[in-house]
Amino acid sequence: MNTGGETTTALPNPVPAAGEPAEPGRADGPFVLRIAGLPVETLRELRCPGSRRWADSVLRETERLRAEGEAVGDRLHDLVGGHPAAESDTVRRRLLKLRREVYNNRLPRDGDAALALVAGVDGAAGEALAGWLRDRRRLEEQRTGGAALLSGETARSRAALRRLAEEERLRKGLLLASPALDAQLDGRLRTADGGTAGDLPGGTPGKKQRKIERSLLSYLYRTVCKTSPFSTFTGVALGELAEGDGRHGGDSALTVRAGASWTGHARLNVVALGRLAETVLADPARRADLPVSPASGWGREADRVRYVRRWVTEGDEDTAVTFDAVKDRLFFLRRTGTLERLLGLFEERGTVRYGELSAWLAADRGAPAEECDRYLEALLRLGMVQVPCLRTEVHDTDPLRAFQRSLRGLDRPWAARLADRLDGPVSLVDRFATADPAARRALLTELRRELVAVQEELGSERAKVPQTVLYEDAAAGRSTTLDAAAWTELAAGPLGAVERILPAFDLTLPQRITFKGFFLARFGQGGRCDDLLKLVHDFHEDFFDQYMTFTAGHTSYDADGRYVPEVNWLGLPQLKALDTARQTFTERMRGLWEARGGAGGRDGAAAAGGEIVLDEALIDEVAAELAPVAPDFAPMSHHVQIADRPADAGGPLLVLNRSYGGLSFPFSRFTHCFDGLEQRLLRAAGEVCPEGAVFAEVTGGPVTSNLNLHGRLTEYEIVCPGETGTLPEEFRLGLDDLSVEHDESADRLVLRSARLGREVIPVYLGYLVPLALPELPRTLLLLSPTSMAPLNVWGGVPESEPVDGVTARPRVRHGGVVLSRRSWSAPASALPERPPGQSEADRFLEWHRFRRAHGLPDRVFATVSDSGARGATGAKPQYLDFDSPLSLAAFEALVKSPEARVVFREALPDENELHAVSGRGRHVAELAVETAASGPTRPRSSTR
Repeated sequence: MNTGGETTTALPNPVPAAGEPAEPGRADGPFVLRIAGLPVETLRELRCPGSRRWADSVLRETERLRAEGEAVGDRLHDLVGGHPAAESDTVRRRLLKLRREVYNNRLPRDGDAALALVAGVDGAAGEALAGWLRDRRRLEEQRTGGAALLSGETARSRAALRRLAEEERLRKGLLLASPALDAQLDGRLRTADGGTAGDLPGGTPGKKQRKIERSLLSYLYRTVCKTSPFSTFTGVALGELAEGDGRHGGDSALTVRAGASWTGHARLNVVALGRLAETVLADPARRADLPVSPASGWGREADRVRYVRRWVTEGDEDTAVTFDAVKDRLFFLRRTGTLERLLGLFEERGTVRYGELSAWLAADRGAPAEECDRYLEALLRLGMVQVPCLRTEVHDTDPLRAFQRSLRGLDRPWAARLADRLDGPVSLVDRFATADPAARRALLTELRRELVAVQEELGSERAKVPQTVLYEDAAAGRSTTLDAAAWTELAAGPLGAVERILPAFDLTLPQRITFKGFFLARFGQGGRCDDLLKLVHDFHEDFFDQYMTFTAGHTSYDADGRYVPEVNWLGLPQLKALDTARQTFTERMRGLWEARGGAGGRDGAAAAGGEIVLDEALIDEVAAELAPVAPDFAPMSHHVQIADRPADAGGPLLVLNRSYGGLSFPFSRFTHCFDGLEQRLLRAAGEVCPEGAVFAEVTGGPVTSNLNLHGRLTEYEIVCPGETGTLPEEFRLGLDDLSVEHDESADRLVLRSARLGREVIPVYLGYLVPLALPELPRTLLLLSPTSMAPLNVWGGVPESEPVDGVTARPRVRHGGVVLSRRSWSAPASALPERPPGQSEADRFLEWHRFRRAHGLPDRVFATVSDSGARGATGAKPQYLDFDSPLSLAAFEALVKSPEARVVFREALPDENELHAVSGRGRHVAELAVETAASGPTRPRSSTR
């Protein structure tokens, strides 16, 4: 395998041999390493270590002097009424005032006079006060001196941020993620002489400058601390579990090494191709040359024609991330003579060019050409007649070249010229991957200009090009290895145990159970339905749409923390079993929480300290309740991070970020990045497929997002009405070939192919969430192993009593697998206030006072909700480094309203626990692994 010029080793067989049972939680095959673009050492330049030491010293001394001041204050209190020398009202009042000041750790205005007063009343008390005054004055001097220290270090961190703005991986990703910020950086962040543009007198950045700094810092943190692949912000590498010790000096058994050379793989945004196709279709002359066909899967009923109509809602080209939303629904047209004749022609000839169809219709019906055109335009608009040749399909891993091939296949001069005209954009996309940031900037500008020009040449009056015109994935060098024995010891057992309870958290499981209940109500035990289209239509029309509307506002727990059962209109025992399993888990978590005093009120540091450990008994109890609903075939994907801690620190941990059910999910999006990966995954799928079944992909209709592009990873595909399919004819399964039946022996619904005589297991390989798909593919996936199981272990468990408005949760784990990180939650009102005129040094000090009081670590991820922030960014975790004033200022800017609430979560693994290494340092990384989990053993129906 070749990736970026570096030879990769052959990866081992990714699955057990055919017939061998898969051990739950065991990952035998390849994994995807998602590795941050820059090492964590990058961030050290942005910190103010001297200011942090100053803050710690000031706060420690403040706490000590507060305690000593209280003791001195108590002595002064005794003097007020108990000493003969303090009998005069004047002395008493002065002592009372002094006592309040010392007790509250405030330095008296005239300390010498106060000391003389006390020494004149009680010598021993005077000595105690003298010591306190001396240390308190030193503290005040130390506190005042912090302003210059913080100012100098902040200026150095600002200079470092400007230097880091030149990091190639940051700038390459930034160019695609935020072209506007990229354009601002060179002009505003840094002037030609190295100064800062837009500064206020005294070197303080202006408002616009600070906004640019915050945006830049956010993207820098994105490149260092997060693992969601996007261009060079985060790269991907294929990894394998390998036996033996291939470690470098100093590496632990869990270390993985990433290659230094990254290879970009850029593709045109498929939304841009959609706009080109719309422009072609809008021109009557070109439309006349386009092959058209009726919506696939159409059929006749008594007095009407039925088909699946698809609606596409265009995304906003001006947003960074955009895709067209698609929905479908069974639709009916009245059977008229004209429509009947038209459908008869299609049955006879298959595909017909639009112009030929219009001419035939005019001749057949004796109607004017204009009237025929209006009729066909109406059928196009309604989706009864379609132009499939200009669509982007899921397996078009190079969508721009696929569009060119489609044009050349039209065999028309204008189409050939247009295909040739697109050679320019093809070349620009090809050159993008190896270009430096400056060259990329020029290429993007030229590509945008070219796409606008092509649309204008086609006659468009308003050319539309999405803001993000290219998407890029970066292959992070060579393949990597992870010690198989170390991984198995850390993860296999506890991860397999966690998989047993994941159905309790699966968002799609209630829908699958409900669909099965609806089917049995209609067709009975052992029943069969051969008309899937009508089944799906009736399911949504008669039941599911109302069910989804009713459950849209459903919450799992009420305001008092009581579990709210799933909506169960059909009285299904499986839903009751799911409810019982969830209640059992909640009750056991409540018991563990109460046993450590969590609900009874503790200080914030104590509440978040330590861990809650879920034992095997809890797992067994919940899994037993799930037995009636747990699937017998459940391939799982997990996104995990390794905290590589030494034994004296408790040993390594595996942090579970998210879990999905499905096939090849960690790899599908990246098949275009690695030679041979597509064939390997296709072969592996055949090896894990249950006996008597085949996998068939459900694509979800036309591709409106690059995240859904991937190679062929299943032997078959299900072609839904309105789709044309991408595989050779013998591997396409139309809906008319499929039926659903109830297998009584296994008590499950089975999708079958009449032509193959085998069970068909639907598989979804896209990265858009299945819940966002049109209703037909979404319903088919209720018969698949696709699942979404966000692991919310705290649902229904009371919070700790707030301490100064802050509540806390400890870490939760099973064995070495962390299910929930330590967290702290607070309303905006509980955060340190910023009174008018507060200095930066005092602000820095207040944040560290807050951090120390509640036991927060030095680095956290903060999620701000109801902040008034636009778009999705307001709800995404943001990295927060308490040792960086720039980081604190960027976080404060996110809290836009008093109603905002903030959740802080520990950065686990922390930067000293990272296991991914490159030549530049240690990197935040995430492993996407696939396991083959098995539920309770139930017989599968035989092949028919």
